[in-house]
Amino acid sequence: MRTHGWGGSPPASDDEAVARIKAATHACVQSLGGATTIAHVATALGVSRQTVYRYFPSTEAMLMAAAMDGTGAFLARLSRRLRAITGPGEVLVECVGYTLQQVPHEPYLRLLLDNASGAALLQGVTSASAREIGSSLLDQSAVDWDACGIGTERRDELIEWTLRVVQVPARPGRSGPLTG
Repeated sequence: MRTHGWGGSPPASDDEAVARIKAATHACVQSLGGATTIAHVATALGVSRQTVYRYFPSTEAMLMAAAMDGTGAFLARLSRRLRAITGPGEVLVECVGYTLQQVPHEPYLRLLLDNASGAALLQGVTSASAREIGSSLLDQSAVDWDACGIGTERRDELIEWTLRVVQVPARPGRSGPLTG
């Protein structure tokens, strides 16, 4: 009986295999950050790269799947912060400010947004997934968008603007406060 690979305990289903790959990806991202590859994850699992490719077509797809899971706690915290804000401008500033403040502490935000190394996962920052997350966050705020004269189309434009602002990193980094 074959016992090598998957630590001698093969997954019972494709869902279990994907869950194990994501868990190994999370561990690799914690130690390697954006340098994580399918080879690293395969080694951590004791499987071949081809096994991981069976579930994820590329390193980017694997990292994106893990990042979507990994940003959940951040998104929940941001959502809680927005619930009491009633001004549309204040909501947008809080979204941008809090996100940028958290990037250094959130490995998956760094993977998604920090393109200093050219490896940002959200090169298509205005992807459908990113827009859905943005829409969900705005909907969870205390703002009555329609009463403010900001309908769905205008809200979509604000989401795109916010996503674009968040993705543009401050390069080089600031060494002190802004002066004016």
